[in-house]
Amino acid sequence: MNSHDRQLCLSGKGVTKIFGFGSKKTLAVDNVDFEFYSGDLISIVGESGSGKTTLIKMLLGLTSVTEGEISFMGKKRDIGSRRKKKEYWKGIQAIFQDPYSSYNIFSKIDSVLLDCINMRGGRLLPRKTKIEMMREACSFVNLKYDEMTNKYPFELSGGQMQRLMIARIFLLKPKILLADEPTSMIDACSRATILDMLLKLRDETGMMIIFITHDMGLAYYLSDTVYIMEKGKIVEFGSADEVVLNPKADYTKQLLNDVPKIHDPWEFSKNRRKDAQWTEQFVV
Repeated sequence: MNSHDRQLCLSGKGVTKIFGFGSKKTLAVDNVDFEFYSGDLISIVGESGSGKTTLIKMLLGLTSVTEGEISFMGKKRDIGSRRKKKEYWKGIQAIFQDPYSSYNIFSKIDSVLLDCINMRGGRLLPRKTKIEMMREACSFVNLKYDEMTNKYPFELSGGQMQRLMIARIFLLKPKILLADEPTSMIDACSRATILDMLLKLRDETGMMIIFITHDMGLAYYLSDTVYIMEKGKIVEFGSADEVVLNPKADYTKQLLNDVPKIHDPWEFSKNRRKDAQWTEQFVV
């Protein structure tokens, strides 16, 4: 299926972010263009300081755009009021790398999930229906609602917190999910499970996922399209095969040289898996 057969979910023209003024000015994102389509799995790859997290915060509406324009579902994005921003967030959500900072420590897990149901227009649903929805969401991520209810997030492990973040996404069903290093703080076994759950959610809902990562190996195995960011610029983009097997930018070649190799030479084309059946060697 080519891009003409799919819906353009999120796009940007000349997107720029400048922090500070005068001699203390920092160009964090520099005149970036992008087009993300429904159902795609995209990775934005770069080292710390490359601008990828700033770009994601702009896409979420958490950081203002200095110059340029972002469009959502084919229309220029308008998040000028709190009401419009909340409406926008129904269609775009995020999972961050640190599950411990992603929750209000004073809100019980039931409140976290109920907020999602309410955001999707379920505020007036019977309590019994809401509990069934929460139970189904927990079951999707291999958690038992009856063991989660009345607990606070800090009573869960890091892996359970990340699963609960995915349960939130299951309830919200956004068109776009931004996943910022979502497995970097959990063990290898949980990592594979989390990735499987995200891919399953993508397959079931048609949701587009944008992974933010410094890991070229992970980006290659997961993604349809890869964008490479260096010092605020997109220096290369294309299909995962194009970018990894025939890199053009020196920075891309550098990132590929940093990929840990189980044995040498490592032939990507023979090891690549495009389905959601994972083994730990792909995600360690």
